[in-house]
Amino acid sequence: MRVLHNNHQLPAFPVYSSAFLSENELVVGGGGGATKSGIKNKLRLFNIGEDRSIELKDEFELAAGEDAPMSMATDGKTIVCGVNSAEELLARGENENCRVFEVADGKLSSVRTTGTLVVNPVDLDYQKVTVLSPDGSLLAVAGPKDLSVLLYPSLVPAARSVKLDHEIYDATFTQSKLIVATTANLQVFTLPGTPSSASPSKKKKRRQNSTSLPLLVCEKVVDIPGGPSASSFRAAKMHPTQDNILYTVSNTIPTRSRGKATPRQAYVSKWNIDTWAVEKTRKVGDRGLTCFAISPDGKLLGCGSSDLAIGLLDAATLSPVSTILKAHEFPPTTLAFNTTSTFLVSGSADNSIRVISLPSQVKKSNWWFIVLLVLALIIVMLAYAIQRNKSNIGW
Repeated sequence: MRVLHNNHQLPAFPVYSSAFLSENELVVGGGGGATKSGIKNKLRLFNIGEDRSIELKDEFELAAGEDAPMSMATDGKTIVCGVNSAEELLARGENENCRVFEVADGKLSSVRTTGTLVVNPVDLDYQKVTVLSPDGSLLAVAGPKDLSVLLYPSLVPAARSVKLDHEIYDATFTQSKLIVATTANLQVFTLPGTPSSASPSKKKKRRQNSTSLPLLVCEKVVDIPGGPSASSFRAAKMHPTQDNILYTVSNTIPTRSRGKATPRQAYVSKWNIDTWAVEKTRKVGDRGLTCFAISPDGKLLGCGSSDLAIGLLDAATLSPVSTILKAHEFPPTTLAFNTTSTFLVSGSADNSIRVISLPSQVKKSNWWFIVLLVLALIIVMLAYAIQRNKSNIGW
């Protein structure tokens, strides 16, 4: 089905993260990164019109030398994102990579920060995963292999940080678990008991980040179907209204045969986490997916592909709903549904965002359309048969 969409250029503003605060309020993070490109790193607040227009309401410019916001989540009132500190702080072993902002009276402002990543001057990590629990009380943040669970919005550690063996690409909360998608497997962690969420002083916060904190216990490891040599996980999202349904994205790993590399393919799978069985899997492209999202009403899946396309899938059946070819000049970096599941926004490092309308008929399953079409054909055939029978008997 064709959907309406509009592209918006944001000059000198590569986009890397996004989140909707409400039906029409969109926060976008981007910029030139830590390089000396002259492109400022910022958070921007837009209002999205019913006609898919955008209006810049405010922007927050990060300090000189700080990185671009590379991942983002929101509880509707505050925004948490990953931003590496400036080089002079990193040289001292300090990195306030986890940042909380709020929007009040249409203005963005910084609220608090904390550091969760170990600073490695040779190979600097960044906060690639930022995910809030359904009730907004816990926050999971991760670098390539470092995982932390914090109380939100205080940013007090809720458990000891853990280092995984495989690279982390995504994480998603159930009511009592945290599911982490690494390249090789899904790791299921039991959430720690929730201590007091009162915001402590800096000294108390530093003392709390010690062996006195509870362990983040991995209770189950689910290997990727086919093995890590065949494909790797790239995303994991729990269904927002069905607490036993999980969606994952896996990209195949190209292999060489007689000097030719097989193309990288992308698959979306629907899991039942009560049994950890894959209920459905669908190939969604011949190029890897770069971003993935599920609508708040749980009816649509959004897929951004390295072939520059944006696709929509029916979440129940994984059937294709619509595809926008060449949505961006560079592969999409972020996808965000608004709170009423009426808009999907994609962003890219090509300095643009695309606003996509999701009319109510798009979110309905194609099943009823097929049923009605079959019934219409049966009625036409019956009418033709009756008319022909009348002619044969001379009526």
